[in-house]
Amino acid sequence: MNDKPGETPDDGQNPFKGTPFEQLFGGAAGAGGMPDLNQLFGQLQNLLQPHDGPVNWDFALDLARKTVAQQPDPTPSQRQRDAVADAMRLADHWLDETTAFPSGVTTPAAWSRAEWVVGTTDVWKVLVEPIAESSVQALGSALPGEAKEMSGPLLGILGQAVGGMLAGQIGSGLGTLASEVLSVSDIGLPLSAPGKGAIVTANLDAFAADLDVSADDVLLYVALREAAHQRLFAGVPWLRDYLIGAVTDYARGIEINAEGMQARIEEQMRGIDPTNAEAMQELLDGGMFELDSSPAQVAALQRLEVALALVEGWVDEVVSQATAERMPTAGKLQETFRRRRAAGGPAEQTFATLVGLELRPRRLRDASTLWGSLRTRQGTEARDGVWMHPDLLPTPADLDDPLGFREDASAPPELTDEDFDTELQKLLGTDET
Repeated sequence: MNDKPGETPDDGQNPFKGTPFEQLFGGAAGAGGMPDLNQLFGQLQNLLQPHDGPVNWDFALDLARKTVAQQPDPTPSQRQRDAVADAMRLADHWLDETTAFPSGVTTPAAWSRAEWVVGTTDVWKVLVEPIAESSVQALGSALPGEAKEMSGPLLGILGQAVGGMLAGQIGSGLGTLASEVLSVSDIGLPLSAPGKGAIVTANLDAFAADLDVSADDVLLYVALREAAHQRLFAGVPWLRDYLIGAVTDYARGIEINAEGMQARIEEQMRGIDPTNAEAMQELLDGGMFELDSSPAQVAALQRLEVALALVEGWVDEVVSQATAERMPTAGKLQETFRRRRAAGGPAEQTFATLVGLELRPRRLRDASTLWGSLRTRQGTEARDGVWMHPDLLPTPADLDDPLGFREDASAPPELTDEDFDTELQKLLGTDET
């Protein structure tokens, strides 16, 4: 029996003793030192609404809509819809001359911010749910053998807790993101259904108002970027799954450092009353279950960051090529978008909050230089041919030396008719010289 003042009795029967959860359950212990799970579960259920699956999506989407509704979100007018459709058609016409990838936009659309939330939800579910599932499994793996035998109810509640915490972060993050993105492909990931090229008109108007460029030019430039993204996703069938798969691999790499987690929980639990719902909510919101990055996660993150840089760099290159002789303001807009992406815009902030991923394409300029250099030396077909298979993609080392990518594979010189006949005779073994 533990006789120290302020401490609960301990007869050695608490299976969580010595685990990251001991401090949490110690404050809610009942008679005999066993954790009063009913009391703890009751408090958690007061904080969280029941839901199916790893994330409470009803709550997340409701919060996202409320976040969007904090400022005016007008439905695009017919005039705006027509303007977006016209800009998309012109963008595709210009891009026809810069790449052999065919148009990927089958349905141009002008969206409100709320429509962006609804239109991207299915992909967000694919991206976020593996994180929630892996987090719960990793938490369970941190339990010792004795605790695992009775951890079924506990892991069920932890799953609800993780799903509830993520739902709050997702809802707030998506609502904020919806207020900033200019198009459905703005963050470099394929968030819409294939063929759906959409521009968020309210955000575009606000963005254009701060630039010394005409609104028509801004609309056309954003349409060019959106159409280029859609061409790449449509022309490279494996790319969509490759990008989303990198996020899934990140989720699979989640691991728990039991000792580190115990120290963190004990620090955060010090002085917290588990019967105080507000205090428990602050604890959960404060990152009680934050996880450290594993080597597998670091590798997946690097793969994702390089792929995003290559996507954004390719879009930057082909849009620059398409506008070089047609749009005098394109250079200014290109620099604006490069800075916007490289500075860590909405994508980085949202993913860093949601799942610890930073989607900033840090190497955008290097990737754009690499694609442009390859096109100059070998032509458009060679540049776009790199996308034939993921194994052909440039590596981080290639981005370190973008001008040297495939430097030894320059285009063969053109042969005259006489040279061609000579080489053909050599090939056939009939060279008379």
